[in-house]
Amino acid sequence: MAARPSTKRPARPAAPAPVASPAAKPLALVYLLGWLIPGGGHLWLGRSMKGLVFLAMLPVMFVIGLALDGRLFPFTPGDPLVALAAVANIAAGLPYFIAQALGFGAGRVLSVTYEYGNAFLICAGLLNALVIIDAHDIALGRK
Repeated sequence: MAARPSTKRPARPAAPAPVASPAAKPLALVYLLGWLIPGGGHLWLGRSMKGLVFLAMLPVMFVIGLALDGRLFPFTPGDPLVALAAVANIAAGLPYFIAQALGFGAGRVLSVTYEYGNAFLICAGLLNALVIIDAHDIALGRK
């Protein structure tokens, strides 16, 4: 009788355990830069291509929202949906404060593009929040 070939696979060499590297940059600074300047956290962490894409696209998205007669919502705790929209607007960072200082973002409800403008403004802030979370993961070495 012939010996039956073994179906066991040879053992793979064990992969080296991931090394937990401490954050080279202070996390608070990564958060602050990422919030104020869209893509700033990535630029600070040396991910220049991603940072430049975010730096270009998120403010452009914010400006498109303003151009479409979108509204920068005031923070009113009595109206939860307006308060959430205001938090999303503030999450856009420096573009929000510049628009507020220049008096933009009053919104024109009768404009055909009003809701589209609001969507652009809110999405720009929410995307910046996701970019900050991505910078957090990079700073902790998860990416």
